[in-house]
Amino acid sequence: MTDTDMPTALNLPMVDPLPPETQKYFDICTEKLGMIPNVLKAYAFDIDKLNAFTAMYNDLMLADSNLSKLEREMIAVVVSSINRCFYCLVAHGAAVRQLSGDPKLGEMLVMNYRVAPLGDRQRAMLDFAAKMTIASAEIEEPDRQRLRDVGFSDRDIWDIANVAGFFNMTNRVASATAMQPNDEYHAQSR
Repeated sequence: MTDTDMPTALNLPMVDPLPPETQKYFDICTEKLGMIPNVLKAYAFDIDKLNAFTAMYNDLMLADSNLSKLEREMIAVVVSSINRCFYCLVAHGAAVRQLSGDPKLGEMLVMNYRVAPLGDRQRAMLDFAAKMTIASAEIEEPDRQRLRDVGFSDRDIWDIANVAGFFNMTNRVASATAMQPNDEYHAQSR
């Protein structure tokens, strides 16, 4: 199976033809990324679901935030590593490599973020995202305070929690449907 045949193990063909707005979005992806990410193809069987997914993703990962795009991608990779989500590890590992300019950092985060040379801010952020992934019900005020102690505002903590929560959801959907990463991700920023 190639990534252009079926993005998942489910037989959910893309709407054909795509609505003009969706086609325009896919054209922008092709122009900027050189591909249409398979996660978008997977959701394109239902344009309302695709729109909801892309709206949430774009808000969490691309909108204004005190978290850098790299930090948000780092959260995505750490959560995906704990959940062993092949699709997200490949796709967001490539984004970490590209945004950081450091292929070793991307690999460290994929394998075990604790071996990466991170500052206190990023370490606390990733520790929080990891705890949220493993035992979210055990998060208490001291966990949030550790983030404040390294300079995160309450709004930043909201953003960390939402990025981690989003990837916990998408990891489970990607794994359950055997979503395949685009081949192009594997070679990016190496």
